[in-house]
Amino acid sequence: MSSNSQPDRLAFATAEEILRVIYGDDLKGCTVSLDSIAGIIDQSMKQSTARQGEWLELYDKVVEAVHLLSTPPDKSKVTEPGELQTLLTHRLDGIHMVTTKTIETLESVRGKKSEDEPGS
Repeated sequence: MSSNSQPDRLAFATAEEILRVIYGDDLKGCTVSLDSIAGIIDQSMKQSTARQGEWLELYDKVVEAVHLLSTPPDKSKVTEPGELQTLLTHRLDGIHMVTTKTIETLESVRGKKSEDEPGS
């Protein structure tokens, strides 16, 4: 976190609640600054938000790819049944490839999460 960046209000509110749980409502005996705890919480929230953005970007790409592959072909360009069968086979293979890669990515991330968890 840069030195001139201020944690947002939610980070401060969360930090205050954490310190109240630990030290009581008057925060008596607390030697930790609210700013330092809020900074840690704020950084964590920013990382989480960035990760969510990455997941949304991946989701967009998967949906776009499946949408393109599932769009019916132009009738004027595919006139023979054999051409249609070949095109549909390629498209289904493409959809299968996209979904397989997505499943592998999710499994990889889930595997990393369980390895990162305490006691794993």
